[in-house]
Amino acid sequence: MSSIELTPSQKTILTALVNLYSEQEDAVKGEEIAAEVDRNPGTIRNQMQSLKALQLVEGVPGPKGGYKPTANAYEALDIDQLDQPAEVRLTRNGDPVENANVEEIDLTSVHHPDLCRAEVRIRGSVREFHEGDSVTVGPTPLSKLVIEGTVDGKDETNGLVILQIDHMEAPAEAPAH
Repeated sequence: MSSIELTPSQKTILTALVNLYSEQEDAVKGEEIAAEVDRNPGTIRNQMQSLKALQLVEGVPGPKGGYKPTANAYEALDIDQLDQPAEVRLTRNGDPVENANVEEIDLTSVHHPDLCRAEVRIRGSVREFHEGDSVTVGPTPLSKLVIEGTVDGKDETNGLVILQIDHMEAPAEAPAH
């Protein structure tokens, strides 16, 4: 499949659908998506028509109906669709963040002597993260990396929280014999 160029609005709505669908594993109603992205339900219905035409969304009829993302939706959003993704914990101001999982950590400025930032891509809503919040990410499954930092910004369209890193640790393990 070729790469699909989505508008920021389509990307925001599709990301919300994927996140809500992964939480409830059932069709998601347009009203739920509207509440998540703070838009009018009519706007969501209109956008869903274009997302259906792009084969990114399928409609589920009936009283328990709504919308489901297709495999193409995950590809268009560049999300790996894992059956059981590893859980990478996330805390905000000391409290665990429910219904969110760290998808990717990108260290963007390790070469800078006075500054170290990380972009943390989250599957789940980043709406509750605010500048100045204290965030801890990890430990990651393989390297046991733990990052502690302060929120410097966020990109809701792409599900990113930008952290100014205060402390980072990946414990070294003894080599296996």
